[in-house]
Amino acid sequence: MVNSMTGFGRSEIQFSDIRFTVEMKSVNHRYLDFNIKLPKKLSSFENAIRNTLKEYVQRGKVDVFITYEDFTQSNISLKYNKELASQYLNCAHKIQEDFDLKNDITVSKLAGFPEVLVMEETPVDEERLWSVLERALKEAGEQFQRQRNREGENLKDNLLDKLNQMLVDIREVEIRSPQIIEEYKSKLEQKTRELLEDTSVEDSRIAAEVILFADKICTDEETVRLRSHIENMMSVLKQGGTVGRKLDFIAQEMNREANTILSKANDLKTSNIAIELKTEIEKTREQIQNIE
Repeated sequence: MVNSMTGFGRSEIQFSDIRFTVEMKSVNHRYLDFNIKLPKKLSSFENAIRNTLKEYVQRGKVDVFITYEDFTQSNISLKYNKELASQYLNCAHKIQEDFDLKNDITVSKLAGFPEVLVMEETPVDEERLWSVLERALKEAGEQFQRQRNREGENLKDNLLDKLNQMLVDIREVEIRSPQIIEEYKSKLEQKTRELLEDTSVEDSRIAAEVILFADKICTDEETVRLRSHIENMMSVLKQGGTVGRKLDFIAQEMNREANTILSKANDLKTSNIAIELKTEIEKTREQIQNIE
């Protein structure tokens, strides 16, 4: 199966008093590049998140957005820092003695000093958090993968149609090649006889000139190689997997052969076919950029 490099997946899972929402989307990229945005509380899970999502994608730039909500009523507690409060009192007594001042510290004043009373979050159960987050990641990853599969298969079908049309065009070039030589031979004989006003032109001289011309415009090697590249690409597409880079390399080779056919073309029809081949190959290369 062929995968597209563009896709989207989303999952929202609530378990008891916690809820995770995971969204992931991807675009074309030469390599696999994750951009993960998640709450600071979950930063310790980043490597595990990457490893989990690698099961669903091998290439592309993937943006991952994770939100976390905790509906626990008692997840924050107030802590009393006795040691720090004692230091505040000792300092106050010292100031009283040194400057003969009235010590007016009350409980409420002492409690208002920095860090005497602090708000602390209840320690999280990381194992419990990860079990829920992992479910959300896998659900989003599966949806993401299904969409990439569907789009990839559509791309594959479209590419196979283009490749089949290229084979038809190549066949036309092959059929046209001997016709061009025969037409050239006829024109050469007619022009030579008109110039010499003689019907007894040596056939060997005509044949030698035709051979030179035929060798100059011969595209047999190019059409054979181009056909081979096309059939190879069709095979790779049907085989499936992570084939984007391989397809791109084959397309470059196809373009090279089409350029040579066009440069050798000495006939309007052949030139038009070669231009059509180049156009289709370029469209193919553009679509291959979307394949994983």
